[in-house]
Amino acid sequence: MFKAIAATFLAIATSFSILLFSPPPKSYYHSLFISDSLSDNVSISHHLYTLTRRPHVAGSQANAEAAAYVLSTLSSCNMQAHIVSYEVLLTYPASRSLTLTRPPPEPPITFDLKQEIYDGDPYADVANEVLPTSHAYAKSGSVTGAVVYVNYGRLEDYDTLKEMGVNVTGTIVLARYGQIYRGDIVMNAFDAGAIGALVYTDRKDYGGGGGDAKWFPDDKWMPPTGVQVGTVYNGSGDPTTPGWASTQGCERLSVEEVERSGDVPLIPSLPISGADGETILRSIGGQIAKDDWQGSNGAPTYKLGPGPGVVNLNYNGKQVIATIQNVIGVIEGVEEPDRFVILGNHRDAWTFGAVDPNSGTAALLEVAQRLWKLQRIGWKPRRTIILCNWDAEEYGLTGSTEWVEENRELLASRAVAYLNVDCAVSGAGFHAAATPQLDELLKQAAQQIQDPDNSSQTIYEQWVGSTHSPVLTYSLTRTYSVKIGRLGGAGSDYAAFVQHIGVPAADMLFGGGYPVYHSMYDDFVWMENFGDPMFHRHVAVASVWGLVALRLADEEFLPFDYHSYAFELQKSAEELEDEISDKGVTFSHLFKSIEELSEAARKINNQKKEIKEAKGWTSMWRNDHVKVRELNDRLMMAERAFTDRDGLLRRPWYKHLIYAPSRHNDYGSTSFPGINDAIEKAKNLNTVESWDLVQHEVWRVSRAVGHASLVLKGELT
Repeated sequence: MFKAIAATFLAIATSFSILLFSPPPKSYYHSLFISDSLSDNVSISHHLYTLTRRPHVAGSQANAEAAAYVLSTLSSCNMQAHIVSYEVLLTYPASRSLTLTRPPPEPPITFDLKQEIYDGDPYADVANEVLPTSHAYAKSGSVTGAVVYVNYGRLEDYDTLKEMGVNVTGTIVLARYGQIYRGDIVMNAFDAGAIGALVYTDRKDYGGGGGDAKWFPDDKWMPPTGVQVGTVYNGSGDPTTPGWASTQGCERLSVEEVERSGDVPLIPSLPISGADGETILRSIGGQIAKDDWQGSNGAPTYKLGPGPGVVNLNYNGKQVIATIQNVIGVIEGVEEPDRFVILGNHRDAWTFGAVDPNSGTAALLEVAQRLWKLQRIGWKPRRTIILCNWDAEEYGLTGSTEWVEENRELLASRAVAYLNVDCAVSGAGFHAAATPQLDELLKQAAQQIQDPDNSSQTIYEQWVGSTHSPVLTYSLTRTYSVKIGRLGGAGSDYAAFVQHIGVPAADMLFGGGYPVYHSMYDDFVWMENFGDPMFHRHVAVASVWGLVALRLADEEFLPFDYHSYAFELQKSAEELEDEISDKGVTFSHLFKSIEELSEAARKINNQKKEIKEAKGWTSMWRNDHVKVRELNDRLMMAERAFTDRDGLLRRPWYKHLIYAPSRHNDYGSTSFPGINDAIEKAKNLNTVESWDLVQHEVWRVSRAVGHASLVLKGELT
């Protein structure tokens, strides 16, 4: 009796001691993180200026120096920082040429394929370090053929040409960039029978619409000689190590095996400027293109061809096994060090990279510095926070993919979420995409932070206000036409986390499409004049990014809500059912699985509420922390259940059955990609067997959703 009373008094005394001497709640530090006292737009501006002083493509000395700068900054923030290197296949242009032969008496034209330096360009002294304009992983070769104009090079564009009687076989296609991934432009051209592809930057899309429009440095628009470069690889990671990490001395596919994989183009291609594209368009005769295929005011009348203009395209690339460097910084969690909240941004750029990607790198370093300021006044994260600065993203999401493949098992069992920022800032307006269980968390974070362009409202209020108006797309490729987009496209480093191993993820940015994307004009001057003159948008995106990370790292219960997931799946399934309602494919079992997911989401939310209500000073005698941990594990692991070990048909690296890239647009976000691929094939073949495959894919998704429900419930059958 006496011992029991003494124990009770000791517990009460301990509780009062904790109340009197406990540190501030985590929410105090979170509010401080987003306050003006910790943010620093001058520091962000300095980071961006330093990172973009020279072009720094993957594998270059300049990019290694940028890695050293990031490593030094993270280390100065009291982080355990280190570099993880991989040996990967990269390509660089060795030589290229383009000649246009026009009908007599017009003389032939050999294009110089150069982006012009403007008067007063502060980067003129290092402009020669910019790689010659080309496509990474392009097929080497020399081809000559009549030119056919194919609009944006989409499947529907080739359907239109076929309907108009235009034969693409044996020609070189001229496509304008902007609606689909450039690698798919080249692949679609090959599938249509073309022998080469030219991709140009139309001033209608990137040059301000023609007419009296000005261009950089006088305005934000792409100069006539500007060229969007980039990769045409359709896979993720090092092409020679599909599915495993490119460590030194590892197994590799041969170049011939890579070509047989179907992920690299089999015809030569070249990116060219808007000015060169218009010159070639003037040489094309034949039928006049449709109105929505035409250019801007002042452009020539676009015709389809073939010819009479003939081009000779020469490209010779060199393949190199190069060293790339990911920079990793770690703040170890105090209570749950084996649970990881991961923030990521890539560092490599095709040229100077002020928007893509180093606006995001500058924001990452700002987050790191603010976290260090919190640590100095007593904050310690509950869970481990990992800051990642990836390399070789531009070649094919390579650095992040290799790291995920190397650490697959640990990440699959310990990663809470991955938060990506690529092009952090290119203008006004906040946009985000996420796996649906993070929707509510993103909204709540945006409600706490002031809009950098209107101090009378929050970011969330601006975000909601822009939802019903036209929204520019990120790099004119990734669409955010809804309030929160989804992560089915392969546009950035979230891909390996979501689509390969099933980790909840988010991606966020300010702005959207920007005209000088992947050109030599994406520099600090453009950012300072047009993207973010006061660097307040950089501060804001760092605030949202860091606050979401802090809540995931610090809150006792993971702030996930799977009701949003069930709603999204229901909506997508209904749309698919309507699309093929007359094909005999049943969705009833999928709708039943989604209903079970909704019920599991309701149940786990109620369990969370019950544990919270039961907590009090007496809870120290109960094992509540074990219940919390077990519930959080269910929330964390449910996303993994949407993956399938066999992956998508003919695309086995993509394991996620809910979100993956569209088969003919790597940037396009598709719900139920396996079902969509099967429907596309069935529409072409229209056989009983092809529609049976659609039904099989519906069953696969139904089973995956059912598995996710079981994980959320935490009960064996």
